[in-house]
Amino acid sequence: MPNPKLILGSSSPFRKELLARLMVPFDTCSPDIDETPLEGESPIELVQRLAIEKAKEVAKTHPKALIIGSDQVALHGDKIVGKPQDHQRAVEQLKQASGKKIDLFTGLALFNANTGNLHSEVVPFSVHFKTLTERTIEHYLRKEKPYNCAGSVKSEGLGVALFERFDGDDPSALIGLPLIRLVSMLEQENFDLFDH
Repeated sequence: MPNPKLILGSSSPFRKELLARLMVPFDTCSPDIDETPLEGESPIELVQRLAIEKAKEVAKTHPKALIIGSDQVALHGDKIVGKPQDHQRAVEQLKQASGKKIDLFTGLALFNANTGNLHSEVVPFSVHFKTLTERTIEHYLRKEKPYNCAGSVKSEGLGVALFERFDGDDPSALIGLPLIRLVSMLEQENFDLFDH
């Protein structure tokens, strides 16, 4: 049996780059969904729901495909840390993170549009920041400009220099697509990673 078409339901260049590491052919399709949290919804419930919604939205136009949905939230304590959008907000975020831990939760869904099978999981990952000086923060932001990255950290670039250590089973979860979990889900759908 040939593998079904694999589609990444995301416009993120970082997720696309991660999925390419598996060396399997795939397409991307950006789902247009409302990402507003529901009343009383926890951050973990939010990312799980959004990952599933993204995959199912893409399925509407790709009824025979295997579709990957993913969403990530960063938490500082119990407060969601979003994308800073500008320099001043990024400075504030990094000052707050200095010497502390940020918890990341990545919702991952794999939806088989042909059979209706759905695999879904939330993968945790924690980042411990070094104590950051104002000079370090300014130099980092000027070089990396991570204004579209949650918590002002581009971990696949210079952002790694801000960290003391990581806690988690799947380092790719840090960037927003947990590959170890994804491979397990693909195997459950009999997707052959070595036959293409």
